[in-house]
Amino acid sequence: MFQGWENFYLMLGPAAAGLIGLLFVVVTLTTGRDRSETSRGQAFYLTPTALNFAVVMTISAVAMAPRMPPSATAALFSLVALAGLASAIRASIGISSPRPDRQAPHWSDFWLYGVMPTVVYLALCAACVAVWLRAEWAAHALAGLLLVLLLVAIRNAWDLVTTIAPMRGGGVG
Repeated sequence: MFQGWENFYLMLGPAAAGLIGLLFVVVTLTTGRDRSETSRGQAFYLTPTALNFAVVMTISAVAMAPRMPPSATAALFSLVALAGLASAIRASIGISSPRPDRQAPHWSDFWLYGVMPTVVYLALCAACVAVWLRAEWAAHALAGLLLVLLLVAIRNAWDLVTTIAPMRGGGVG
């Protein structure tokens, strides 16, 4: 089903893996800060962003696995998509739940950390069904959705860096 897609997945997967590594750098920007201050941000912003990268990487790897039956491929894709969906829903709820002891999140946080990934994961679940059914359009839908998820995760990682770095008192370095 994914013949001819090798270059696409061989670019997307390693890109996501490399960006996961860069998120470790973002985590180091929070050193020295009160753990209770950073835990909410990690739960609703950093962890879902890392998971988005991991989903892209994992689905790319599974798509390139040789001779895997479409049913097994669809099952693995579904498990990964459902984990991402759960994380995105959790982030949506957490970001939208106001707390009197915290600054209100920026309006875009709910939409780009929560809603957008949720929509992409719902569509990925539909694409998983299409892979199971061996629909002709499944590979195209999956590729497009993974690219959107990767771009959203890149945007969110950039947002994290530009939010956290200035809090270090003069920037990084």
